[in-house]
Amino acid sequence: MDTQNKPFLKRCIMMVTGILFIGVCVGAYRLSAFGVDAFTCMNLGISGFLHMTFGTWQLIMNAAILVVVFFKAKQCIGAGTIVNMVCVGYLADFICWLFQDILKVEMTLPLRILALIIGSIFAGMGVAFYMVAEMGIAPYDSVAVIIENVTRGKIPFQNARVMSDVTVVVIGVVFCLMSHGDLWLIIGIGTICNALLNGPLIQFFKTHVAEPVMNGRPA
Repeated sequence: MDTQNKPFLKRCIMMVTGILFIGVCVGAYRLSAFGVDAFTCMNLGISGFLHMTFGTWQLIMNAAILVVVFFKAKQCIGAGTIVNMVCVGYLADFICWLFQDILKVEMTLPLRILALIIGSIFAGMGVAFYMVAEMGIAPYDSVAVIIENVTRGKIPFQNARVMSDVTVVVIGVVFCLMSHGDLWLIIGIGTICNALLNGPLIQFFKTHVAEPVMNGRPA
């Protein structure tokens, strides 16, 4: 899509909305205790091993990946990249703090299931929204784009996303085990669903929701 034909304000709104969705997604996965999304699984595992807050470690990891993205997929970098790097981890921390420490919500099984569903839907929709805005995407989301580019399309985005998601889940599990953390707080049915389904869901929401909203046409 040609960004020149997209109103700047609408692109900004799409970008911010997508990043808010991702923050809610990560927080919802953590509250569900059914396992978190793939990238969060890795970052929670490593941050626990290093005794560092999740938000701070996620920012460091995003910065490291951003260096690779700069050389391999510079077109993926924009304002949305920076906003995502800084905000998502801390927004997820805030949501967990709000529900657990301030509102003291008891996460019963129905609420945990609801949180899992919200996390799964918002994961795909959030990435789709800020990808369509074309104002930069999160460094980790660029990994699948790099794989697709390097293989000249032989590995399409959705398959590349599954590959990267499964890889970071394994890394998160290894670090969690090394730190003797509670493995089932970071990996579970939610993690498996996210790792296997997020790529196809991103493609679905991009085609049937985000692009129609951006272009002002029905899905």
